[in-house]
Amino acid sequence: MTVVHEINTLVWLGELSVRHGRRVTLGDVPGSAWDEAVRPGVDTVWLMGVWERSPAGLGIALRDERLLASFREALPDLARADIAGSPYCVRNYVVDAGLGGPEGLAAARAELAARGVRLILDYVPNHVAPDHPWLGERPGCLVRGTPDDLARAPEAYLEAGGQVYARGRDPYFAPWPDVVQLNAFSEELRAAAVDTLVAIGDQADGVRCDMAMLLMNDVFAKTWGDRPGPVPAEDFWPYVIPRVRACHPGLLFVAEAYWDLEWPLQQQGFDHCYDKRLYDRLVHEDAGSVRAHLGADIAYQRKLVRFLENHDEPRAAAVLPVERERAAAVAVATLPGATLWHEGQFEGRRVRLPVFLSRRPREPADESLRDFHDRLLAAVAPVREGDWQLLTCTGWPDNDTHRDLLAWSWTRGQERYLVVINYSDRPAQGRIPLPWPGLRGRSCELTGLLDESTYERDGDELADPGLFVALDAWHWHLVSLSR
Repeated sequence: MTVVHEINTLVWLGELSVRHGRRVTLGDVPGSAWDEAVRPGVDTVWLMGVWERSPAGLGIALRDERLLASFREALPDLARADIAGSPYCVRNYVVDAGLGGPEGLAAARAELAARGVRLILDYVPNHVAPDHPWLGERPGCLVRGTPDDLARAPEAYLEAGGQVYARGRDPYFAPWPDVVQLNAFSEELRAAAVDTLVAIGDQADGVRCDMAMLLMNDVFAKTWGDRPGPVPAEDFWPYVIPRVRACHPGLLFVAEAYWDLEWPLQQQGFDHCYDKRLYDRLVHEDAGSVRAHLGADIAYQRKLVRFLENHDEPRAAAVLPVERERAAAVAVATLPGATLWHEGQFEGRRVRLPVFLSRRPREPADESLRDFHDRLLAAVAPVREGDWQLLTCTGWPDNDTHRDLLAWSWTRGQERYLVVINYSDRPAQGRIPLPWPGLRGRSCELTGLLDESTYERDGDELADPGLFVALDAWHWHLVSLSR
């Protein structure tokens, strides 16, 4: 199972430079820093924001009072030097020289590979910076406008090199002021996307595709109508992904996906898609809502990315009480599919840093939370290698708190693991019939994976009526079973 650690590359290197009293680039990160980034259980690192950022996009950001206010809110002592521009306003898919350039990235990838860890980089398929070379060299890759469009809606169009182009957007929000829209229906753009992804594949083991659903034929047509030209017979990703994999068969494709389009994107070739629906249920809803979500087909679930935060979401420690945060972390760490952890999440950082910034505020680390995550990641690494099954919890007529329990099992050969979480703010009790044959007539031992606590139980009882569980609010059992 894929376990990703997302790192804000620019901020991380800046903090390492301060710590070591010298300029640190990707090419000379100390081995100890790589060891810190690659926690036990992590097999993939996402270095977010390595490509050349746009000076033109930065200029637009510096004139945007709304953005500047968000920067000051996150970083009260903000200085001009802290504003680097958006990593999703890409001027060119070349590693920024300030981060170490292509040679530095190659060295970083080698360090990760030596630790058995893959490297993921960003790809932004929907738009480019207003100073991207394609505006002059390959205008056929872009959505074009007319002088009348520009005069009528200057917030939605821009002029560059005597041509009018549409600003990037999605169908539900106003256009983004700092980017130019790529044309998903253009054969020239599709061929160029293949070339770009092949080049990324030369430098990394996977790509995280920003807002991947925006390029789907039906979504793109809804957004742009007939302006980009006729709808191609083949969708964007089924055209692009197989051609890239012809050069890089093992390249991992991860889609940032919303609007319940995860399944179609999986069918179109993605290995993993964001599970935003589970995020919303864990953060805002109850155990019943989470359980309903986990009733989906296992083949679908294995291609989801479970997370509690990323650079687009609020920090988990800022929106969840500490006990609920830990219960949710146990859930995402032990479910089928990929897991995404965000740098700073383990230590309980609370400030969501705008991606435009190169520095973040100092925040005291929650050592207890860090220790919990270290033990959790190491403990679950062998758990998720087998077959997963959602389990049924039962209760009694005068006690319905079993509805607050979430339970599932993992089985690999003779290795058996059980996860039970009370996902509520009250104590819960229930019975959980265990799914494994051969329990009857034996004594069974349950061993906690995080604390090595042990419990002996009768196998007949575990099979029927089931393991008796009594858990305080937001508490859990994460155990292995041996006979």
